[in-house]
Amino acid sequence: MPNLSPASVHDAVREHYGTIARTRDTSLECCDTSCDCHALYPADQLTELPSSVTDLSLGCGDPVSLADIREGDTVLDLGSGGGIDCFLAARRVGPTGRVIGVDMTPEMLERARANALTLRVNAANVEFRQGQIEALPVEEGAVDVVLSNCVINLAPDKLRVFREMFRALKSGGRVSVSDIVTHGPMSSLVAKGLEAWAGCVSGALDVSDYRTGLETAGFVDVTITPKGNASVPGVVGTVLADIPAGFPFSALITARKP
Repeated sequence: MPNLSPASVHDAVREHYGTIARTRDTSLECCDTSCDCHALYPADQLTELPSSVTDLSLGCGDPVSLADIREGDTVLDLGSGGGIDCFLAARRVGPTGRVIGVDMTPEMLERARANALTLRVNAANVEFRQGQIEALPVEEGAVDVVLSNCVINLAPDKLRVFREMFRALKSGGRVSVSDIVTHGPMSSLVAKGLEAWAGCVSGALDVSDYRTGLETAGFVDVTITPKGNASVPGVVGTVLADIPAGFPFSALITARKP
């Protein structure tokens, strides 16, 4: 694995997703063979969302349906992109709740804020803040739920991300993440370098390291489950044993702050 500096990773990721936001060309990025949002989310959740939102869905799963989001909750979405998970979460928190999206890419923030202003989105309780997920622009103990969809794998310092998630959550707060991980050390057949990192591949953690990182940050009740039809050639199962050693796959991850 090349010795990539955190700054070079951030720059590569920001440029990669800035290009997608400017062009709305999602073929530049697909973390999952089913990254089309219509394959990731229940159809009834997407009916009121405009194409300006659904066309910028770049995730690898559906963390919103997995999350225990309650009316009145404050929800924080790490790497909010065009805002799809924020807008879906806004429906669940209701008018007394709040959703905060954090993204480091100016072009994505511009898209998300424009989406929030469209009449069809109706997201007065959603705001978007610029920042890195390793240094979240939120107060300590401010949120009930942390979401993220195929973004933590892009961060060069994942333990710092986990610690920031823990800091931002209230006691009893919940984590619901969809992310790319690997089954064992990454295979030499998997692409390396900045381009592959920005494409959600070479920055992926091994499952056991992901769990250890969350637990080291202080989280309990950590679960990591391969998503059905994981994006690995020839894999159609949902158990870890079905996934070839060293290959990346989509996983659904939950945890709790004591």
